[in-house]
Amino acid sequence: MLLQSLREEVLEANLELVRRGLVLYTFGNASGVDRGRGLVVIKPSGVDYADLRPEHMVVTDLMGKTVEGTLKPSSDLDTHTLLYREFAEIGAVVHTHSEFATSFAQAGMEIPALGTTHADYFYGPVPVTKPLSDAAIQGRYVHETGLAIVERFRGAEIDPIAVPACLVNGHAPFVWGKDAHDAAHNAVVLEAVARMAFRTLLLRTEAAGVSQSLLDRHYLRKHGAHATYGQDSPVGKPS
Repeated sequence: MLLQSLREEVLEANLELVRRGLVLYTFGNASGVDRGRGLVVIKPSGVDYADLRPEHMVVTDLMGKTVEGTLKPSSDLDTHTLLYREFAEIGAVVHTHSEFATSFAQAGMEIPALGTTHADYFYGPVPVTKPLSDAAIQGRYVHETGLAIVERFRGAEIDPIAVPACLVNGHAPFVWGKDAHDAAHNAVVLEAVARMAFRTLLLRTEAAGVSQSLLDRHYLRKHGAHATYGQDSPVGKPS
């Protein structure tokens, strides 16, 4: 079986979405990419999470052609593979319909950086795409969804590593990371900051975002060249 370890990682990411309440029934999907082989592992379409096993994961190439697997891949495959082709630094993609992040997407609103919890993970607002045209929806819809995400990031010169998520207008969030665990982690945090932003804007509609200084301080302490957050080696293991 191809890519056993990656299959297990992708399965675990999918199950994490369920554990954290980010998906209902068979909603949502996670994938991971092996850059060396140019292969993607993704959840099969419409299979209940309780039934999923590593061998059910579908392996495709970066153009979405199935390489191994008897089940149909996720219906969002073309968005995942396009993001892998366009954002060469990412190693995994997650798509959910989590309640609060999806509410912002349905409203066509970005998630503003209102506090330091947001700033710890997203170096600025989480952007939202333009609405898809009728032609895009009626054509290669899933591919066009990926194009809309890429266009939003490139048009505004947003670094997809510094802001590892995008809201698709009228749809839901796509989130990514360096690996499947990281992408699922970012999806969980995205939902948390979306919930906090929603409540903050209820309390004060015109709430100002964090200052650039505070954004820099919190994001760079975890992700900057001279990051200070965390330990140099795992706790309980020799350094």
